[in-house]
Amino acid sequence: MLTTAQLQVIKNDILADPTLNSFPNTSDGNFAIAALYRVTVSPDFWVWKTLVTQSECVSVQSIDVTNWSWTTYIARSQGERDGWREMFADTGAINPSRPNVRQGLADIFSGPSGAGQRTHLLAIGRRLATRIEKLLATGTGSAASPATMEFEGDLTYSDVQAARDLS
Repeated sequence: MLTTAQLQVIKNDILADPTLNSFPNTSDGNFAIAALYRVTVSPDFWVWKTLVTQSECVSVQSIDVTNWSWTTYIARSQGERDGWREMFADTGAINPSRPNVRQGLADIFSGPSGAGQRTHLLAIGRRLATRIEKLLATGTGSAASPATMEFEGDLTYSDVQAARDLS
C-alpha cells in the first residue's frame, strides 16, 4: 500500500516526464505507465534485497561471479558458525536491507580470512531496481552502496490512477 506522500512523488515524476505525462488518465493509459515503472532502470541502480534464503547464499553464484566458500565457513569459530545458523533459524532467510543483518554478516566473517565470504554475501544481497523502486528508494544505489527500498514490487494501474488523481 502506497502512502499519500509516495503517490505524490509518483504524480510529480509522471508530470515531469513528457512520455509518461502524454498517456491519458484512463485505465489503458495508467496500465501503460505502470508497465514502464516495472522496467529495470538504466543506468544500473542497486538496492538491497529484502529476502535472501540460506540456500541462495551457499548455492548461487553472485552477479559479481563470487561463490560461497565452505572452507572459509568451516574455519570460523563455533560461535560464528552458531551465529550464522541462528540468522536463518526462524525463516530460513535473512533481510540484507537491514543494517544489523549486514553487520552480523561482517561480524561472522570478520578479518582477512572472511573477506571473500563477506564480498559474496553482500553481492548476493543486492539486485537491480525497477524504475518505481528507484524512485521511492533512499541511498546512492551504487553496487558498493545499494539503496534501501521504501517500496518493493510492481506498481499497478490503480496505483498510477490514485497518484494522478491527487489534487
